[in-house]
Amino acid sequence: MSQIRHLKNAPIVEAIIDIRVKLPSAFQVKQFESLKTQLSNSYPKAEERFAIEGGIEIKKGKLTSSIVKDKGLQGYFFKSGDGKQIVQCRNKGFTFNRLKPYTRWEEVIEEAKKLWEIYVEKASPELVTRIAVRYINRLEVPFKTYDFSNYLVAPPNIPSGLPENIKIEGFFNKIVINDVEKDIKANIIQTLDSIDNKFVKFILDIDVYKIHDYNIDDEEVWDTFENLHVMKNQIFFKSLPDKIVELFE
Repeated sequence: MSQIRHLKNAPIVEAIIDIRVKLPSAFQVKQFESLKTQLSNSYPKAEERFAIEGGIEIKKGKLTSSIVKDKGLQGYFFKSGDGKQIVQCRNKGFTFNRLKPYTRWEEVIEEAKKLWEIYVEKASPELVTRIAVRYINRLEVPFKTYDFSNYLVAPPNIPSGLPENIKIEGFFNKIVINDVEKDIKANIIQTLDSIDNKFVKFILDIDVYKIHDYNIDDEEVWDTFENLHVMKNQIFFKSLPDKIVELFE
């Protein structure tokens, strides 16, 4: 397990700051369209986002009908000129995405906070109901062995008793943990991306969140974000052997 520290070449492909809200019933998503002008200098690319909902009906083991429901306009995505930063203004909340190359937490959270204030001014949400910090890491490391304990602290294991020539060629593992004292939860996903004679490439996806009702101007929201980030770091560094972390320094 590794010690927490700043990594110059961190394998982060996407960092996400997410805030779920309750909006006034009278709010219309189309009102976010006016942000095209307000955000045009830093986020000149605007896209509408729509949603559809599908379902099927089965009776006596037979498909009787399928249903597709158009849920309409859900929000707007605003992208920076280089496409590395995205602001999502939706009917269910606000999201800020930072794509690689990652900078620093302080810069990411500062930009998210600034954009959140614009969202609040436009939508006047009644409550914050959930906040989250999600970091998606894509690690490419030299291939040594099919024993994944060389790459992960909690690797997948082949059941004992299988033939010795059996090897792992893919895996997807998700666990949900809970810091009971702070009431913070995290989804931790480890999945194999690809493997060849030179490299092992895998995803470590860490989504740390708290479900709680906050007033919109409650500074505890931002204090809690710091706690989420700390827990994210703990999970990342404790998930990897130090020899793997050193590859990204």
